[in-house]
Amino acid sequence: MTTQNLLVELFVEELPPKALKKLGEAFASQLADQLRTQGLTTAESFVTAYASPRRLAAHITHVWLKAADKAVQQKLMPVSVGLNAAGQATPALLKKLQALGADVTDPAAAVAALRQAPDGKAESLFYDSLVTGATLDTGLQKALEETITKLPIPKVMSYQLATDCELPGWTSVHFVRPAHGLIALHGNTVVPVKLLGLNAGNTTQGHRFEAKVSPVVIAHADHYADTLTQDGAVIASFAERRAEIVRQLAAAAAKVGGGAQVIDDDALLDEVTGLVERPNVLVCEFEAQFLDVPQECLILTMKANQKYFPLLDAQGKLSHQFLVVSNISPEDASAVIGGNERVVRPRLADAKFFFDQDRKKTLESRVGGLDKVVYHNKLGTQGERVERVRAIAKAIGQQLDSAGTLAQAADTAARLAKTDLLTDMVGEFPELQGIMGGYYARHDGLSDDIAISIEDHYKPRFAGDELPRNTTGVVVALADKLETLVGMFGIGNLPTGDKDPFALRRHALGVIRMLVEKDLPLDLGVLLASAAPAFGDKISDASPALAAFIFDRLAGSLREQGYSAQEVDAVLALQPQRLGDVAKRLAAVRAFAALPEAPALAAANKRISNILKKAQDVDAHVSEVLLKEPAEIALFAAMKDVVPKANTQFDAGDYTASLQTLAALRAPVDAFFDGVMVNAEELDLRLNRQGLLKSLHDAMNRVADLSRLVA
Repeated sequence: MTTQNLLVELFVEELPPKALKKLGEAFASQLADQLRTQGLTTAESFVTAYASPRRLAAHITHVWLKAADKAVQQKLMPVSVGLNAAGQATPALLKKLQALGADVTDPAAAVAALRQAPDGKAESLFYDSLVTGATLDTGLQKALEETITKLPIPKVMSYQLATDCELPGWTSVHFVRPAHGLIALHGNTVVPVKLLGLNAGNTTQGHRFEAKVSPVVIAHADHYADTLTQDGAVIASFAERRAEIVRQLAAAAAKVGGGAQVIDDDALLDEVTGLVERPNVLVCEFEAQFLDVPQECLILTMKANQKYFPLLDAQGKLSHQFLVVSNISPEDASAVIGGNERVVRPRLADAKFFFDQDRKKTLESRVGGLDKVVYHNKLGTQGERVERVRAIAKAIGQQLDSAGTLAQAADTAARLAKTDLLTDMVGEFPELQGIMGGYYARHDGLSDDIAISIEDHYKPRFAGDELPRNTTGVVVALADKLETLVGMFGIGNLPTGDKDPFALRRHALGVIRMLVEKDLPLDLGVLLASAAPAFGDKISDASPALAAFIFDRLAGSLREQGYSAQEVDAVLALQPQRLGDVAKRLAAVRAFAALPEAPALAAANKRISNILKKAQDVDAHVSEVLLKEPAEIALFAAMKDVVPKANTQFDAGDYTASLQTLAALRAPVDAFFDGVMVNAEELDLRLNRQGLLKSLHDAMNRVADLSRLVA
């Protein structure tokens, strides 16, 4: 028996475009997994996913018409439980065999068919059977039913079936969109399966307006994509359709000339790919007068509302031309172009109106209005929040600049940063908060430093986003994120599982990135302590929990950057308060771990940690007159020579050199543990030796907890 390739297509009404890519990938992979579980595919089987606005499909190679029979060995029970003293089947054994479908009309014959084999200390009874392999029609039916229940459907629809159901017009089914067609082809043979009230066939529908024939007949599983392209005017593959859009966008931008470039937006590209079956990119334009409006507003309205691709000039400025991905390809596209230009004009006019109206009021005049906007029922209004951010920003500014200039600038920016929330433009496009504040600040005559700080104070907004561009912006952004973190932790509003409605994980990573990448001379503990007083009695102190949360985010970030779990654990075990030092500490630990002395010193540190943990409250004090053994005298002498050098290097920030200097202690440390009994019977000797180890431990673990490097 040979294999054939299998094609399955579910033809539906227009699918949600933002979810189409995931739906297509999930449909194909789940279907292939289900068939593989039933033994209907081979090791060479390969699955290809197809997804267009009105179809989900999968092409799977090397699919059997019938799965191979499978020998199954099942352990029943110990012999002592299944057979009585006379060797006859007990009721428990007969009941078990009946449940497995075995013939027990002749108990003796049933027992004779069983196999006895050792299982641990006792003999057990085993039932060997041959399970008939699934046929493709039953296996595919089961696979389809399982697959549609596991699709990542954003919102399920309910609709009624008209045929092939118990109560036509009353029987409801639940799926992402109403389904109208089902193809199941094994080679050129239809597999008789049913799904969502549909019987499988070999026909589908092509493009609504441009298909050559209707219905489109798929003669063979391997002809699916080509037939749809030729007869149905549909590019079935999501990836191929996306690539074709990218190619046409680039060609259209080149045709416009002048260094024009298409705005880079993968999410928009995926969404548009989910909207068209055969793309046709057209060049449109709007009146140049709209370019007086901030380009962020125009870009957002074109992308979010119209799904257009704005064009930027060679300098990165928005041009008055844009690209439309049409789903039709008429000989004369002027009507399509004109229609899109008419549609976008009112959107741009609205943006211009909002911009003009907003500039009639200053940001300063809007500050009082924030007192009427609720931020959180336990934390008060946006006005109260602004006062807290101001207090935190001033405290951070004082730490970075004792002269007070930075604190004053940060206070001004923080006071005005949230006022654009009350503007018409941000009311229409919340994504522009901060950005519009920067534009309005410049219009009000405020300095670039303040305007940039207002614009950047939400940054970084997401992973990989740029940081605030100036120091004032960094201070305000830190204050804004710390206010959210301290406030939410203070009222017990913490992330749980994948739920994080206030984006506390993102805020924590933003704080980490600013402290690390800007190498700010700020202690995390001091930052958290300086933020809490701004809340008065509204919150409880949750600084320890918040610090642990931030270090946990930092650990995850460092592992993603390529540091090993051991390296990260060794450095963060000390909870270094200057996060800007963490990268240097990690580099030092990595260099130390490469030294031949490292394994022995790490193991010694672990041993010392265990000794000190048991001793408790050991004082790092050594009396030379109590040093008796040659090995402890030698270790003390080596430490007097090595440790001051290492400490000087540590204080200078040269962590790598500090650890490498300490590596010279390996030989005396090894000799100490070989020749000295730490827990001597004499109390003064024992305490002195513990003090020597405590001094050694303190010196060795300033950069990182080296004991964490033990494999």
